[in-house]
Amino acid sequence: MRARRLVALTAVIAMLLGSGAMADEHGVAWESLTAEQQQVLDRFAASWDSLPADRQQRLSRGAERWADMTPEQRQQAQQRFERWRELPDERRHQIRRHWEEFQGLPPEERRRIRQNYQHFRDLSPEQQQQLRERFHRLTPEQRDRMRERFRDLSPEQRQRIRDRMQRDRRG
Repeated sequence: MRARRLVALTAVIAMLLGSGAMADEHGVAWESLTAEQQQVLDRFAASWDSLPADRQQRLSRGAERWADMTPEQRQQAQQRFERWRELPDERRHQIRRHWEEFQGLPPEERRRIRQNYQHFRDLSPEQQQQLRERFHRLTPEQRDRMRERFRDLSPEQRQRIRDRMQRDRRG
């Protein structure tokens, strides 16, 4: 009987010690990371257990994405990160705020914005510049009215406007 209690107590202690490797109920244990993730996150190894759980999760997901990237994709990501770090703090704060606002939009609105962005990216650099210039020549009130009107259109109506604008640009 006493031996059974000792075995049970030892098992409970082992379970408690084993779960201590987790940062918390939502954290990520360093030991649970793949070798590639640990290599990418090596600079966090000593302080990993003291990081907040959400940061551990973000870092582990980022390291996983990094490991899946091609060398070219990694180079592009590094360049984007360098540009991000060079931005003034105020601009980074503004970008984060806009991202949070975007994340708070309904899925259909986010999809529409992504489509519009992709459409813009598909334009030639000259066409993009022309649109930027036309937009910047508008007064703030005109910009707001234009955004409001465009937002209220159906996807088909928006596409017709885009098509018409392209025809007008070509002459």
